Amino acid sequence: MSDSDDSSAGPRRRARPVRLLTAAVFALAGLIFVTSFNTSKGTNIRTDDSLLKLSDLIQVRSGDNKELEESTATVRRQVDALADRDDGSTRAQDARLAALRTAAGTEELTGKGLTVTLNDAPPGATARIPNVPEPQPNDLVIHQQDLQAVVNALWQGGATGIQVMDQRLISTSAVRCVGNTLILQGRVYSPPYKVTAVGDPGALRKALAASPAIQNYQLYVNAYGLGWKVDEHRAVTLPGYSGTVDLHYAKPVTSTEDTESPDSSESAESTP
Repeated sequence: MSDSDDSSAGPRRRARPVRLLTAAVFALAGLIFVTSFNTSKGTNIRTDDSLLKLSDLIQVRSGDNKELEESTATVRRQVDALADRDDGSTRAQDARLAALRTAAGTEELTGKGLTVTLNDAPPGATARIPNVPEPQPNDLVIHQQDLQAVVNALWQGGATGIQVMDQRLISTSAVRCVGNTLILQGRVYSPPYKVTAVGDPGALRKALAASPAIQNYQLYVNAYGLGWKVDEHRAVTLPGYSGTVDLHYAKPVTSTEDTESPDSSESAESTP
């Protein structure tokens, strides 16, 4: 009787760890399902379109920068008005200050001018003229060098002020492209790109036509259909620059050896 009891009890003791292991596996699986549900909140984690993409984040930050610039411009106008009222300057000094502001690009500028519009080639663009190779992807988009060529040519043509998209350029402005987007003074733009200049339209057109970089761009306009359009204006108003005018530049890092006093170095050399 005792032998039979021992033999029947043995298998049950061996089966108990298996049952515990099975229960633990199911408990772990349940925990994973609950965690996944809480994370996704019932959405598809891989393909949920509501998840914020990097491009969306850039656009949001660009919009924030625009609002901050507008707020800064409003405050700056108020400060300038108070300063003009209470600075005790003469009329001649006020006129000189106004001229400096105009030259710096911080004041509105109105006059004759023109707008140059550059755009990517149409989707699926192919060679439009004989004996031209089929385009590569880089042949069909606007590059930083193209925008810079237009801006430089307009300055050479005697422009008194230039606006790229909706922003006024000043001496520290940098026209930079990252991929297929323009980054200008903390804001992001997509093509078509508009460059507006105040100046003599005839002289500006002549400067555009004389630019070797723009002549090269025109080859791609004819070959693959890149966008190029010039519109003249009898009167156009450029906004004043409203961003910061502080200069940011690199500074050398001073090492500990450079900061050591001359007295300590001389004493060290004289020590036998």
